[in-house]
Order: sequence, then structure tokens, then C-alpha cells
Amino acid sequence: MLIPSRASGFHLPSSEITPKDVYEGRRDLLRLMAGGAAGAALASWAGRSALAQTLPPRPGKQAPLQAARSAVPGAVSLEKPTSYLDATSYNNFYEFGTDKADPARNAHTLKTSPWTVEVEGLVRKPGKYGLDDLLKLGAQEERIYRLRCVEGWSMVIPWVGYSLAELIRRVEPQGSAKYVEFVTLADKATMPYVGSRVLDWPYTEGLRLDEAMHPLTLLAFGMYGEMLPPQNGAPVRLVVPWKYGFKSAKSIVKIRFVEKEPSTAWNKAARQEYGFYSNVNPEVDHPRWSQATERRIGEDGLFAKKRKTLMFNGYEAQVGQLYTGMDLKKFY
Repeated sequence: MLIPSRASGFHLPSSEITPKDVYEGRRDLLRLMAGGAAGAALASWAGRSALAQTLPPRPGKQAPLQAARSAVPGAVSLEKPTSYLDATSYNNFYEFGTDKADPARNAHTLKTSPWTVEVEGLVRKPGKYGLDDLLKLGAQEERIYRLRCVEGWSMVIPWVGYSLAELIRRVEPQGSAKYVEFVTLADKATMPYVGSRVLDWPYTEGLRLDEAMHPLTLLAFGMYGEMLPPQNGAPVRLVVPWKYGFKSAKSIVKIRFVEKEPSTAWNKAARQEYGFYSNVNPEVDHPRWSQATERRIGEDGLFAKKRKTLMFNGYEAQVGQLYTGMDLKKFY
């Protein structure tokens, strides 16, 4: 770190000075960590807070998207959205690192142009779509959805995109198609953690066809009115708001229609911890922690009272009928 000397005549611009409340908050966190009061959770929170102060307001100067506010039933309208800085500095994207702050640090290497998504498998109209082609398939909408992650944290994000069903109808699935598999980019040249042993690459996810066709399932190209930043899954990702966040595949390059339930990255890595359905369910705990409560990122600091986790992440009225008669503890 450069420490300017008064004798040198160097003056630090006021815009570069850390605000007093931010500095004192970090100092208090560091003191707690040194005393062992909060451990790794505090370290992670402090790192995210510090990183958020250094990120530019709009990483990559992404172009704005034109989108109308969605009237889709179940979209969150009364909850305050998570701040843009929090939503872009605290992420799961293991291709760029396993720490929550790693994607924001490392994802600038991702190249999103040109980009192609290939649709294949049990469809009558397979094909390859450039990003511009995908953008034209549906009317862009802004939908404010909750995002709930398996580690116990949540956000409220204004996503921009359209229902995945728009694309599915155009490619005309065959009668034998029962599932949709999503394959994401796995490029060692631009994704430094691809090849690590934590997962089987490329990252894959899947939905039942009726889940994929549900109007709440979003093919997203942006957030907060702008194109997706790299750390959030640019240039195109899935958003399935009633499931844990890892089901929402990022940086998609293939959409494959299949007859049998596809293997998914986390299910292959730890079958007893991450089931195929992965619906948000406060009554089904992760083997190593409870899922009954959650912490909303950016909501009154680290020590804020936790919220109760909502069944299907609050979308039970919209999607509960998809699982009528199913044992949700068995099909977790």
C-alpha cells in the first residue's frame, strides 16, 4: 500500500478515502476475528464488504437493457432489492473460485462475445442461437425474484429476461422429452478454476420439462436493467426462483432435451447433500446445517436477525402443484 508523505505534496482525492463508518466497521470486524468471536463467517463477510467498496458501479460498463416490469404472478414486488454492489460481489460461481468474493475478482477474464447456445436432443427444431438471436425470441421483462442459496443466504434481485418457455415452444420438444439439461461453459483459458477437483466439469444442471416450462422459470440476460456482469453468469443464465441457487445454471452454452433425468454437477459431487429437485424447503435440512432460516445479504449487517425460510422460497402458490403427491423429503 502506498502511504503518501506530506512532504511529497501528494494529496489523496477525497473520493478515494474510505468513509469513516466503513473503516470503523471493518476495524471492529477485524478485532472480533482476532479474538475468535466469529471465525470464518466474519472473515467472509468482511472480505465481501471490503470488495464491494472497490468494485466499479457497473462492472464492465455493460450496455443497458430495455425491459418492461413483469406482471407474472409470483414476482416479488414489495421487497426491497438487494444493492447492486452486494449482488455482484457475493456470488457462487466455482469456475472462478470457491470463495464468495472470488467471482467478482476473477470473472473479468470471461469472454462473452461471440456467444452461441446450442439446442439439441429430443426436439423437432434443433439449432444454434447467437446471443442476438436469443434476445429476439422473447419480450424482455424485469422480474424481481428472491434468490435463496443452500448455504443459508438470500437476495432479492431485479432480473431481466423472458420465460424459458418461449424458447422451448419454438424448438418443439418431442413427446419423449421429459427433462431439460443445461450445460455451461468450461473454458480453462478464461475460467481459472475449471479443472479443479471440486466438481466434474463442465457444470451441468437439469429440470423436469414442466418445471422448465413454468412461467416463473427465466432465461436471464441482465439484472438491474443492464446486461449480466460476468460474475453473475453472463451473457445468459437460468433463474429458477423456487429452487436453491445452484440450480440456476450460469453462462449456458447448451440446452439439451432428454428422456431420462440428467446427472447434475452437485448431485454427482455429493448425492446425499444435493438432490436433483433442490426445492427450497425449510423442513429438509442440509446434512451439515439447518435450512429453516436464512440471512438476507445487505440487511442490517452480519448480526441481523435471520428470516424464516419460506416453502418453495415463497412461491408455493405458484409452483406447489408441480409436486402434488410427491414426498418432498425423498425427492429433495
